[in-house]
Amino acid sequence: MEFYATLGDPCAKRDILDQLFQTGMTGARLNMSHTSLSQCAPLLEELYWPAARKAGCQGAHLILDLQGPELRVGELSRPIPLREGADILLGDGGIPIPQVILQTAKRGQQISIDDGALLLEVRRTSPTVLLCRVLQGGTLLSKKSLSLLGSDVDTPTLTPADLENLAQAARFGVTHILQPFVRNRRDVEILRENLARLGLSQVQVMAKIENQQGYHHLDEIMEEADQICIARGDLGNSIPLWKLPAIQKDVARRCREAKKPFCLVTQLLWSMEQRPVPTRAEVCDIYNGVLDGACALMLTGETAAGKWPVQAMGYLVRTANEALKAI
Repeated sequence: MEFYATLGDPCAKRDILDQLFQTGMTGARLNMSHTSLSQCAPLLEELYWPAARKAGCQGAHLILDLQGPELRVGELSRPIPLREGADILLGDGGIPIPQVILQTAKRGQQISIDDGALLLEVRRTSPTVLLCRVLQGGTLLSKKSLSLLGSDVDTPTLTPADLENLAQAARFGVTHILQPFVRNRRDVEILRENLARLGLSQVQVMAKIENQQGYHHLDEIMEEADQICIARGDLGNSIPLWKLPAIQKDVARRCREAKKPFCLVTQLLWSMEQRPVPTRAEVCDIYNGVLDGACALMLTGETAAGKWPVQAMGYLVRTANEALKAI
């Protein structure tokens, strides 16, 4: 069983990384949506890999989570409060968003931001700006995920930043690529072609299933990827949330039948970003995920931004091990 943490400020300390490995962590994820491999050099070379060696974890994984075709809000000068019922502008003169959203959005469509924490409805469109009504408010921060509900937005498989990070992967000991928003077999083939060109054919490809396109093409994606990642954050944005459990169960079942390893990620211990003890529902979720056949579990905000990263890893490992005993 693999146990992954997402690296962030709380983990950028040698003693915390030592404790995470001692607690049972077997690898870590780097989210390239907010940084680059070159910027992470001190964290990896001076902290992560020395901590892995000290723990005797010679086979520790380093997972590079690419940007891929994910859509995000642009850079903001300050956090922006969005009040429910208010109108806001996206695009020129307002909140910066990708051009492809301006080109695709239609009146009446909804825009989900920050894994569904914020919800907007498009009232008027133009080639340069969208007028939107806030349906579900909160505070908007830079670089938060963005999804145009009900539309398959045409974006490239790999961004220029992805190609730059892949070129640095061997230097930093990357063992796995977490490929976001995989839509079909061709997306994985494009990644493999680039890995082969860089002499990285041995790197494992973990295909994220986090939209309806990926779910509908799961069988062909399983044939091409080394591992499937059930990424419940954006997957839960692309469908009514109450349908998510059935899809998770279906993907897990099909992976088991195809003998394809799969990883479970997103909000496994979300409450532990702020609390030292998880909810009963969270530990039951982890337990059931292992019973369903997950070979890996991944923490995200719990370790990347949370107050209790070591405690979160402890609950993850101990709960999963209880499930393994039952199996």
